[in-house]
Amino acid sequence: MATQAGVGISHHRNVVQAGQEAARKALAAAGVETPDFVFLFSSLGYDQQALVQSVRAATGHCPLSGCSGQGIITQNEADESSFSVAVMVICSDTLRFQNHVSIGLKQDPAAVGSAIASQLKAQIKDDALALFLFTDGLTVNFDRLAAGIEALGISLPFLGGAAGSDVDMQHSYQYCNNQVVSDGVVATLLSGQAQIAWALNHGCIPIGCERKVTRASGNIIYEIDHRPVFEVLKEYLTETEIQTWDKTIVSFCFGLKAPTRLNTDDDFVIRYLPAKDDVAGSVTLQTEVLEGSSIWVTRRDPDRIAQGVERAAQQIKTQIGDRAPELIFQFDCYGRGKSVLGERQKLDLQKHLQQAVGSTLPWIGLYTNGEIAPVGETNSFHNYTIVLCAIA
Repeated sequence: MATQAGVGISHHRNVVQAGQEAARKALAAAGVETPDFVFLFSSLGYDQQALVQSVRAATGHCPLSGCSGQGIITQNEADESSFSVAVMVICSDTLRFQNHVSIGLKQDPAAVGSAIASQLKAQIKDDALALFLFTDGLTVNFDRLAAGIEALGISLPFLGGAAGSDVDMQHSYQYCNNQVVSDGVVATLLSGQAQIAWALNHGCIPIGCERKVTRASGNIIYEIDHRPVFEVLKEYLTETEIQTWDKTIVSFCFGLKAPTRLNTDDDFVIRYLPAKDDVAGSVTLQTEVLEGSSIWVTRRDPDRIAQGVERAAQQIKTQIGDRAPELIFQFDCYGRGKSVLGERQKLDLQKHLQQAVGSTLPWIGLYTNGEIAPVGETNSFHNYTIVLCAIA
């Protein structure tokens, strides 16, 4: 049997019918009746619990992992509408998927990581390949989460993304079997006889000169170059842009030095700023930032994004060599979608990427609030980045 997989999508407004339709299409594409595992990604127009229940019922209540997104990605689809759902079903005698969930990221991300690691540790065998992570997109501090997982001796590549949030930036949703949670992380252990490859690219360029973080605590920045952070931001943003933060951060981001050069052009990791505190005079990142760190203000460059997509495809092909990909996962920042490129260029780039990697492969992804993939040997969090993962 090896691995049989299929992907289905739906844009139906009725949540039950949407889940059923996407699952039915996925099962038909895979040629199976009951899968071993399901991945589910959905935009936020649906009742999330009702959607999960619908997909579970249609797929025989087999294990399921996934999260909400700002849109979904499949072959020939990159949809950022409020009503889009994608389902991947997998039946395999060479791959195993085991999932767990833990909540409480806002209060103690390291403890959440430790709880995940404790659940996983007995399941990790010599053929463990990677750990997929789907985290809350608003409350995650990735560095502390990863440290909690790795403290118990788990040394695997982490891949995945941070769940997309509702329009008010109040909630994002993570799925594990029947559960729909917020402020949590769903971890899915991939094991088996396969090769896993990944590539990433952001396509951002720095604006102006290098700066220094001079006052910070955890993932919160208070001062840059010994000046209040908002005073520095006003060199780049108007007062209106600062007050309409949720819109501004779609295109405004920080760059930090990557632990290893990402490729010949990108030596930054990009940081999204999900929250600000006007009273404390601070901005929040999704990872730790140390005082003394070099930091740049950056912006997306459409030409660099296009070049980066081409490089990502080539890197995947180089890594897997003569092996044929069986599954493709794409975790792409919603800030790289139509808001920057426009709908037509976005779809053209997606088509080019899929033609380069494989236009008939089972392919599933979503638009995220953050992306997860190693840089060198370090599991890292990214923003405004594409992470492409192939299982071959």
